[in-house]
Amino acid sequence: MTDQSTAAVDVAHLKDYSRAFNADRVNLVAANAAVSAGVLAAATDYRGLRSLPRDFSIELKQGSITNQERSGRCWMFASLNTLRYELMHRWNLEDFEFSETYLFFWDAIEKSNTYLEHVLDTLDEPTDSRIFEVINDGPSDDGGWWQMFAALVNKYGLVPKSAYPESANSRDSDAFKQYLNTKLREFAADLRRSHEAGASLEALRETKREDMATVYRICAIALGEPPATFDFLARVKDDDDKDDTKNDGTSDVNTVNDAKGDGKDDGSKAADVKTQTESGKDERRQIRETGITPLEFYRKYVPVDVNDFVTISNAPMKRTPFGKRYRIRYTANVIEAGDMEFVNVPLDVFKKAAIDQLSAGHPIWFACDCMQFSLRGEGVFDRDTVRVDQLFGTEFTFDKADGLEYGDRPSNHAMTFTGVNLDADGRPDRWKIENSWGKDNGKDGYYVASDAWFDQFVTELIIRKDVLDQATLDLTKAEPVELDPWQPLTRRCR
Repeated sequence: MTDQSTAAVDVAHLKDYSRAFNADRVNLVAANAAVSAGVLAAATDYRGLRSLPRDFSIELKQGSITNQERSGRCWMFASLNTLRYELMHRWNLEDFEFSETYLFFWDAIEKSNTYLEHVLDTLDEPTDSRIFEVINDGPSDDGGWWQMFAALVNKYGLVPKSAYPESANSRDSDAFKQYLNTKLREFAADLRRSHEAGASLEALRETKREDMATVYRICAIALGEPPATFDFLARVKDDDDKDDTKNDGTSDVNTVNDAKGDGKDDGSKAADVKTQTESGKDERRQIRETGITPLEFYRKYVPVDVNDFVTISNAPMKRTPFGKRYRIRYTANVIEAGDMEFVNVPLDVFKKAAIDQLSAGHPIWFACDCMQFSLRGEGVFDRDTVRVDQLFGTEFTFDKADGLEYGDRPSNHAMTFTGVNLDADGRPDRWKIENSWGKDNGKDGYYVASDAWFDQFVTELIIRKDVLDQATLDLTKAEPVELDPWQPLTRRCR
């Protein structure tokens, strides 16, 4: 047993600490700065900021910045931002945004169902067992991963934001999810008590089906019901911006460039401009759909398949050796889609995949610890800029393996890589990041990360199968190693 007298903080030692602190002028200057301006402002190194310019040798042109506001939907926003890029450039649109609320509704439904199914699978587990505590921790909270997104899209499709816009409870989800989670835990307690009283699994599952009717009602009241069908209209960019005739004959684009509106292009752009100037009418060609379903919209207008991506990770812990496929138990949102999986690869393979995908003209969903060495206002992720080591007079020595092993830097936020700068030798030195915190954070919503920060704090990438090397692709078919959900690697991104 610990000797309380030797374990306690010694008052005499505190006096020694105070004398040493006040004897060093550097400590007093640092304290003045930190107390007045805050730790991050006091630790900001202007030379670090200047070493990360906002130009990139490889850069993708994305739409307007999105904003998840006071919700934990970053993983949805990052996922949809990767798909909208592909849709915009396939159909030559100036801008586009999917409805994040649409998937948010179905995610709440699916997570609720999965939670109750997990309750049925663990009826004999005590409520204080480690596995039940994991299951019971935020039954339908906001966070998630790419694979949750893919499961929702496969089942429910996608809709444009105009068909299902934001609401008060998607912008700020706390109250909605608080009471939904409370109700789900009440359902769990009822199911477990019925099991103790001898109810059959069939009877319990019938109760669960009735419970899900209440879940649907809560979600529909909070968010409004999602559309079963909708109408869609978009205008393509002017021909001067891009030749949008390259649509393989599959487009529903209506040609309205001529003054008569009869679908015939007279070949005179000057005449078109004159007519538009005189009439004020928007003569750009249109994409129009009436009564289309969300699944039809996804399959027709999104030129990529969400199943053609692989989650690769760089987690250099002893417990997760490279060159293996892993599966984390109890991480599904859609129960039939299965749990989260990833292939763990060395850093050189990990980084090459990212560079290759950006070089091929495709953005990248990624997960990281966004709190480490981060300046939200300036939009910077960089240890040489956030010099907390200098401020506090101590080195921060965790490497990536120890940071993960000790739970100090699990992934907690998802964003999108939209650019990288390669130096004269073809090596990356900084990365462009599209965030979902609105245009008032970072530089017009974009962030820059040093390559050294990428190495230490980026843990997951979503990579197209056609970009991956064959050895990594083969690992996706290997027998998965199952991990417990509490193992220190990743958390649901929010």
